[in-house]
Amino acid sequence: MPDLQPIVARLDELIRETLPDLQYAVKWKKAYYWVEEQGWVIELVAYDVSVNIVFHGGADFDTPPPLGDTGRSLYIKLTSVDEVEQPQMREWIENAARVPGWT
Repeated sequence: MPDLQPIVARLDELIRETLPDLQYAVKWKKAYYWVEEQGWVIELVAYDVSVNIVFHGGADFDTPPPLGDTGRSLYIKLTSVDEVEQPQMREWIENAARVPGWT
């Protein structure tokens, strides 16, 4: 089983760097990120074998995340910190602030 805490910590750091004016909440062991005018745009949760980052407006991105098939929420699964560092990740986080999430 991978050590997921470093992945969660790096994702949280990257989200906060990229979207400095966001609000943050934790509910049901999930982290939620709120951007004014867009609502809740990102959800972050660690499961047993991966960390999932859900983009609630992901279906509206120019290059959407690859997973999910219901509604507008799309996501990716991460199992290493190296995956967090891919350039696409920052682009998805930036896009999350530009499209409506859920309120």
